[in-house]
Formats: sequence, structure tokens, C-alpha cells
Amino acid sequence: MFPQGGPGVALLLLRITVVALLITVGVHYNGSFYRLVLAAILLVSISLLIGFLTPFLCVISGAFTVGNIILNPDSSTVVCVVAIVNAVALGLLGPGAYSLDSKLFGRQVTVVRPRNRANYS
Repeated sequence: MFPQGGPGVALLLLRITVVALLITVGVHYNGSFYRLVLAAILLVSISLLIGFLTPFLCVISGAFTVGNIILNPDSSTVVCVVAIVNAVALGLLGPGAYSLDSKLFGRQVTVVRPRNRANYS
């Protein structure tokens, strides 16, 4: 869940692209409560950038982008689709080793002990 090395760096770059696309979509939002929406987007973006609650925030990011497509027909559909695809990919892959989630939840190892055959004979 928290790969290191090259895959960890790739997940870090994917988090950065999700944040960049979310901010791009958010800046072009022109509906009501603009400042509140922009503040929420900045909070989600900062949390995603440091890797805090990544799968949950990816769902929020994707939902906001879908809402932006529905409410703002002037928005670039290609950018919104790429933002949704990146958010889904990041949500399914996880935050990577270079994130706050890896520090909070850590790498856990499950040890399965072999069963004693003497008890079953």
C-alpha cells in the first residue's frame, strides 16, 4: 500500500498532478459561494499534496470535478475528465511511501503462523 522507490515517486507525482488539476478546475469555477468553494479546494489540495487521507479526498476531488462539469458547461471537458481519471487512479493506488498516511498508518506486516499438524492427526 505504501510503495517506495520509483513507484513511490510516481505516486507523489500523481498526487501533484491531481492537486494541479483540481486547482485549475477550481479557479475556473464561477458559481455561487465562490470563496467558500475555493477555500475547500485549497484545503483538499493541501491535504492531498502532503498525502493525508488520500483515498477519501480523491473521492471528494472527483465529485467536485463532476459537479463542475454539470454546473459549469463552459469548463473544459477534457481537463475535467483527466482530473477525474487521475483522482480515481490515485484513490485506487493509494498515497505511496512519501506521504503523511504512510507515517500515520505505517507499513503493516501480517504474519501467518503454520498450523501444528500434531493437533489434527
